[in-house]
Amino acid sequence: MKFLAFDTSTHVMSIAVTDGERVWQHTGPGGAKSSATLIPAILALLTQARLTLGALDAIVFGRGPGSFTGLRTACAVAQGLALGAGVRVLPVDTLMALAEEARSTHASDWPAHAPLCVTALLDARMDEMYVQSYEFSHGTCKAVDGCRLIRPENLWLDSPLDVARGNGLLLAGNVFDVYCDRLPSAAAHLTCAPALPTATALLRLAPALAAAGQCVDAALALPLYVRDKVALTTQERDQAKRAKTQAALAGPASASHTPE
Repeated sequence: MKFLAFDTSTHVMSIAVTDGERVWQHTGPGGAKSSATLIPAILALLTQARLTLGALDAIVFGRGPGSFTGLRTACAVAQGLALGAGVRVLPVDTLMALAEEARSTHASDWPAHAPLCVTALLDARMDEMYVQSYEFSHGTCKAVDGCRLIRPENLWLDSPLDVARGNGLLLAGNVFDVYCDRLPSAAAHLTCAPALPTATALLRLAPALAAAGQCVDAALALPLYVRDKVALTTQERDQAKRAKTQAALAGPASASHTPE
């Protein structure tokens, strides 16, 4: 199948095209910056692949959660290109793409046919992160639970596919440097894989999702928002700074307890 895929939900813009046999890919600055560069980069990549938009089976895009501006850009571009070319769109959760990227990168670390649970962790800023787990088994990817927005210290490693049951558990995302001192100590005993959602991960997921009837009309190229609030107010930022200063002055005795 022929797909164009792109994700602009993070600080990295990722684009890929496949003709069913080969893959062409491009990366660049994402988020708000992608609004000016996404379409030219897509057209350049299609030219390299000698494909037209009308020849595609679907346009695949990361629908969120993630950067508000990045998600709106991805949805608008997917909708506009699909309407003009008369093709359908395939919206994919960015955390699923993140989990697939980590699974692919670390596939050799796990037995070939053993189930693997990847918990995707994406920095949501404002001292929070998006969390969702996925089960990979026999070539399929299935969401284990819904997407949650939590503070790093509230990550409980209670996945249905846990190490105690003999299955693999992988934490993946872009939060390990940002929140390294706030994640539960149990995370230190698991494989933690830095990863972002990529267009090539979207391409790997696309055939099964398309076969399952997940392609929709261009008008339904809509973003997935888990949090409506874009940023903290000035007052909230000042309060957070004062709280951090007070905690630092009080010393370790007043530090919040990190759940085991």
